[in-house]
Amino acid sequence: MYRDLLGVTIERNEYLRASATERPAHSSRLAEFASNGSAKLDALAQIARDPSHRSRVLATREALTGYRDQMWRLMQFTIRNDRLMIEMSTRASSVIELTDKARDRQHASNADIIASLTELDRKLRFARDIVDRAYELQAAVGAAALADAQSAGGAFPASAAISRSFPAARLRNAAADLAERLQDDAKRALADELRSLVRAYEEAQAARQEGPARAATSAHQRLSDWVERLVKVHSTEQRALHDEMAQLLTYSVNAAETEQVTQNVAITSLKLNRRTAQALENRDVAAAAAILKDSDVLRTTVATLPISPLIQAEMVEAIDRWREGLATTAEGLAGQSLVMATMDASADAMIRGASDLNEVFANDADRIGQVVRTTLLLGAAIGLLLGSGTALLVARSITEPLRRLKEKMIELAADPTAGPITEAARHDELGSMARAANFFVREIGRREEALRQAKDQADATLAELRETQSNLIQAEKLASLGQLVAGVAHEINTPLGVALTTATTLEREVGQVQERGRSGRLSRSDFEAGVARLGEGTRLVLSNLTRAIDLVYSFKQVAVDQASGERRRFDLRSWLEELLTSLGPLLRKGGHEVAVDCSPDLELDSYPGSLGQVLTNLIMNAVVHAYPQGRAGRLSISVTQRSRRTIRIVFADDGKGIASEHLGKIFDPFFTTGRDRGSTGLGLHIVYNLVTAKLQGSIAVESEPGAGTRFTIDLPASVADMDLARPSEEHAA
Repeated sequence: MYRDLLGVTIERNEYLRASATERPAHSSRLAEFASNGSAKLDALAQIARDPSHRSRVLATREALTGYRDQMWRLMQFTIRNDRLMIEMSTRASSVIELTDKARDRQHASNADIIASLTELDRKLRFARDIVDRAYELQAAVGAAALADAQSAGGAFPASAAISRSFPAARLRNAAADLAERLQDDAKRALADELRSLVRAYEEAQAARQEGPARAATSAHQRLSDWVERLVKVHSTEQRALHDEMAQLLTYSVNAAETEQVTQNVAITSLKLNRRTAQALENRDVAAAAAILKDSDVLRTTVATLPISPLIQAEMVEAIDRWREGLATTAEGLAGQSLVMATMDASADAMIRGASDLNEVFANDADRIGQVVRTTLLLGAAIGLLLGSGTALLVARSITEPLRRLKEKMIELAADPTAGPITEAARHDELGSMARAANFFVREIGRREEALRQAKDQADATLAELRETQSNLIQAEKLASLGQLVAGVAHEINTPLGVALTTATTLEREVGQVQERGRSGRLSRSDFEAGVARLGEGTRLVLSNLTRAIDLVYSFKQVAVDQASGERRRFDLRSWLEELLTSLGPLLRKGGHEVAVDCSPDLELDSYPGSLGQVLTNLIMNAVVHAYPQGRAGRLSISVTQRSRRTIRIVFADDGKGIASEHLGKIFDPFFTTGRDRGSTGLGLHIVYNLVTAKLQGSIAVESEPGAGTRFTIDLPASVADMDLARPSEEHAA
C-alpha cells in the first residue's frame, strides 16, 4: 500500500513533465496505483482489531480519495492549457504568415511605384519638350508681329522685305519643329491644326502687299492665340506631373520604412513565441504576465502600420486571440499551482498516514519474536544502505549529464556560434534533448541570418530612395522656377500684345499729325480728333499694362507659396482667385466653370502651398474622373467660418459621382478606376495626408452615383490652434 501511494505521487509528477500525447498513459497508471492503494486500505480496515487503527486507515483512504479528485481537476487544467498552447502557436504562426504577406504586398506596391515613376518621367519629358518648342514658336510669332508693325509704321522702309523675311523663316522653322514633336506624342490633330494656321498666316502675309493688312493681322492673332493656349495647357500638365512625381517618391520612402517595421514585427513575434514556450514549460506565471504586457506593444505597433486594412485587421485579431489565450493559460497555471499545493498537502497526509499505519501494525505484531524483529531491522538497514548507494550512483549518472547539458545550453544562448552540444551522440532521453537543442539553435541562427540580410537590403534600398528623392526635389525646384517664368510670359502675352498694337497705332497717328502740321494742312478738327485718339490709346495701353502687372503679382505669389512651403497669414478669397488663375487653361480646355463663395475679409494662418496642392488635386480629380469626354461641368468652392477657430472648405462637382463600393477606398494609395488613362491612384491619398498631417485638419466625402461628389475639409483658422493640436499628436506618436 505504501508503494502504491508513492506511485500515485510519482505518476502525478511524470504526468506534468510528459508531453500531451504521453499524458494519458501516466493518468492510467496513476488511476491504477490509486485503485490498488484504495483496495489495500480496505483490506487493512478489515483486519484492524483496534478502532483507532481503523480510523487511521479511513483517514488515509480519505486523503487518497481527495488526492485522486484533485488530480482530476489538475488534468482538466492541463488539458485546457495544452489546447490553448496549440491555439497560441497557431496564432503566432498566423501573425508571421500575415507579416510575410504584408511584406510581399509592399514589394508589389514598390514595383507599381517604380512603374508609375517611369511612366511619369516619360510624360514629363514630352510635356517639357512641347512647352520649350511652343515658347520658341511664341517668340518667333512675337518677332514676326514686331517686324510687321515696324514695316507698317514706316520704320526701316529700305530693308522692309529683309526685316520681314528672317522672322518669317524663324516662325516657319519653329512651327515645323513643334508640329513634329506633337506628332511624336500622338497628337496628330494638333500638329495638323498648327500647320494649317502657319499656312494661313503665310498666305495672308503674301496677300498683304496687294490689299489691306487686316487679313494678315487676323491670321497672326489666330496663330498667337493657338500657341498661347497650347503653352498654358502643357505648362499646367508639366507642373502637375512634377508634383505627382515628388508625391510618389515621398510615398515610396514611406513604403520602404513600412516594410522595415513589418520585418521587425516578424522578429518580435518569434521572440515572444519563444519566451512564451519557455514560461509555460516552467509554469512561470510572472513571466507570462510580463510577456502579456510586452505583447500589447506589438499589438499597438501592428495597429498603427500603414498596410492593407484587411491584413492589418487579421494580424490584430490574431494577436488579440493569442493574448487572450496567454491570459487564460496564465490563469490556468495559477489554478494548477493551487491544485498542486493542495495535492502536496494531501500527499503528505497519505504518506504520514501510511507511515503511522506501518508503525501501528508493526507494533501490533507481538507474536513476532525479538529475533525476527532484529533480523528484519538489520535487513532493512542493509537494504537501505545498499538502496541509498545505488540511488546515489543512479542519480549521479543522471544529474551530471543534465548539468553539462544545462551549461552548454546557457553558453549557446549567449553565443549561438559556440558549437553543438556534445551529448547529442547519446542514445537516451538526454541525447534526444541535446539533438533537439542543436536543431533549434541552428534553425534560429539561420532565420536570424536571413532576417539580417533582408534588413541590410532594405536599408540600402531606403538610402538609394532617399538620395533619389533629394535629387528629384532639387530638379523640381528648378523646373518650378522655369514654370513660373513660363506662366508669367504666356499669361501677360495678351495684354502686352494689345499694348504693343495700340502703341504702334499711336506712333502712326502722331506721325500723321506731325506731317500735317509741317505741311500746314492740320485743321482744328483734325487736331482734336487726333488728341482724342491719343488719349483713348493711352488709356488702353495703361489698362493693359496694369492688367499685366496684376497677373505677374498673382503668379509670383502662387509660385512662392508652392516653392517655399512656408506658413503665412493670407486673405482666402484673393488667394483662391490667384490659384484659379493658374488653373485657368486646364478648366477652359474642358469648358468647366468654377464658382467661388468666400467672404472677402476671411483670413487664414496656415500653409498656402499645401492647401493649394489639396485644391489642385481635387480639381484635377474632378476634371479627369467626374465628367465624360466632351462634357463641361460646374465646380464649386464654398468657404465658411464655422467658429472662431475652425474654417470649413466644401468642394463639390456635378459629375457622375462615385460608386458605393468604391467610396470607402478612394483615400487608399494606388486605388484608381482610371489606370488605363494614366492615373496612379495617389491624388486623393496625398490630399488626405496633407489635410490630416500638414494642415492638422480633417476631410470627409459624400457622393451618390449620378448626383456628383462633395468633399468637406475642416481646418484650424489660426496658427495658435495648430500649435495647440501638435503636442497631443507628438504624445500619440
